[in-house]
Amino acid sequence: MKTNVLREGWLLGGALLLGAAAGVLHLQAEDSKQPAKKMDQKPQFEVQLPDEAWKQKLTLEQYAVARQAGTERPFGKVYQEFEAQGEGDYHCVCCGVRLFTSKEKFHSGCGWPSFYDDSADNNVLERVDDSHGMRRVETVCKRCGAHLGHVFDGESISAGTPTNRRFCINGVAIVFVAKGEKPPPLLEPTSKEVKALKEKVAEGDKQ
Repeated sequence: MKTNVLREGWLLGGALLLGAAAGVLHLQAEDSKQPAKKMDQKPQFEVQLPDEAWKQKLTLEQYAVARQAGTERPFGKVYQEFEAQGEGDYHCVCCGVRLFTSKEKFHSGCGWPSFYDDSADNNVLERVDDSHGMRRVETVCKRCGAHLGHVFDGESISAGTPTNRRFCINGVAIVFVAKGEKPPPLLEPTSKEVKALKEKVAEGDKQ
């Protein structure tokens, strides 16, 4: 009888363990349906221009990177200039809003400008990027949607920073303004510049 009681206890214990395991698997399956981090994949940007207008405003390389999500080559001239820059701010090449400051800048040695955080203005938007067969987190300008680069968490090269994050940014997507200098004017949706760009595009379409 004692043996039967022990056997029943083992069976009951095993059933409880299996039930708990099934519950954990069920919760994991439910969690897997949810995104790892809430990111706005289709935000409504304040500044929007047709591609042809951006082509008029930007250089070929700036357009390829900022509007077509391209990547500049590492350790280029822009990177060397970035490494030599002192105190100041970094603004969006497309709309002029402030994105980063020299306070968050650090030397990562990766060949692209690196920051451990964006500026206090919080003008950098993060969103999931599944391109090229991998999952990364893309960074874009929150105001105009310009592609900036990607952000990486928990790398050894950012371990000494306050956030343990590396914003890997294309140098041609940002404009440096030294401390004390006047920042670029913001590109306003109703500004004369935007109107002129759109008119120029419209004239080109008629030809």
